[in-house]
Amino acid sequence: MRVNSLARTKRVVIKIGSGVLSDEQGLRLPVVEELSRDVCRLLRNGCEVILVSSGAVAAGRNALGLRGRPQTIPLKQAAAAIGQPRLMRAYKEAFTGCGHQVAQVLLTRDDLANRRRFLNARNTLLTLLERGVVPIINENDTVVVDEIRFGDNDNLSAMVTNLTEADLLIILSDVDGLYDQNPIRFPGARLVPLVERITPEIEAMAGSADSNFGTGGMYTKVKAAKRAGLNGVGTLIVNGRIPGILQQVFAGADVGTYFLPARDRMAARRHWIAFTKKPRGRLFLDEGARLAVEGQGKSLLPSGIKGVDGRFERGDSVRLCSHEGVEFAKGVINYNLSELMRIMGKRSSEIEETLGYKYGDEVVHRDNLVLSRGPDGEDD
Repeated sequence: MRVNSLARTKRVVIKIGSGVLSDEQGLRLPVVEELSRDVCRLLRNGCEVILVSSGAVAAGRNALGLRGRPQTIPLKQAAAAIGQPRLMRAYKEAFTGCGHQVAQVLLTRDDLANRRRFLNARNTLLTLLERGVVPIINENDTVVVDEIRFGDNDNLSAMVTNLTEADLLIILSDVDGLYDQNPIRFPGARLVPLVERITPEIEAMAGSADSNFGTGGMYTKVKAAKRAGLNGVGTLIVNGRIPGILQQVFAGADVGTYFLPARDRMAARRHWIAFTKKPRGRLFLDEGARLAVEGQGKSLLPSGIKGVDGRFERGDSVRLCSHEGVEFAKGVINYNLSELMRIMGKRSSEIEETLGYKYGDEVVHRDNLVLSRGPDGEDD
């Protein structure tokens, strides 16, 4: 199954973790050079490659006299500002040595949450690939704030996989893959070579979001694999510190942990709504509206809305919740907050009379809606 998937790979996203690229002294230039040579081999074999690279903060922290990870956001952003050009210079020199160009692409989640900017970013990346240029993507740490953060580069890599319609996601970590127990605490822990479906048991193996390591820092990687899988893309987590690991992967070696893609691929726009477009508010529905949306695949009408929370504009994403506050869907809303406050609880036929205009009978159309629980979505 894994060999067949790799044989069909024409476009791959490779996420390189900071634990691979750096140590206490900063950026590990020999590792950058070796990985770049391996990527060049893939390019010569006709594979298109997009890199999502960590390492900017590590590359810049020594210049600020810091030991270890910066403890404040301003220090992290300052280290990233210093380190990002150093990181790109290292990649540029390494790829130039084997005859290829690279391009720096810095993103925030806000760039991908806006549909027009999402499409613009995709067109830019596809143009670079057509020209044989390797895009190197990182979060724009120097300007990002919590509201527009991806959160981590594992999450970013899954979004880039969807953005570029890649065939495979490879996450280069500083561990061999997913273990059935934390290998740091349990020496007898066993590597899980294949995950056919990400179940609660698999998520439990990965640890929690607030743990320092989980089982080797697996929580965000499993979440990324789940998101990529819903886009019909398999994910391979391998140890990027092993020399020649990419060559081994594409030679068919049984290394790391491979996550099979979901059987039912989510449409690209629905994937964007579910995972990329950050919700700006919550709508609380009565039981009849919840059943119509969740159980019958209906659009959300104003009559079923009993409460609103947050601040949003027309075209923003919102969470749809039961009247108890349990989220069950996300969707793109057709009315802004002030408009919705005036029409909620009313019939669709009363929208134009109330507002003096209407954008449609639906507050959230079923084509712009994805369930948060079940096969086509997840709690986020």
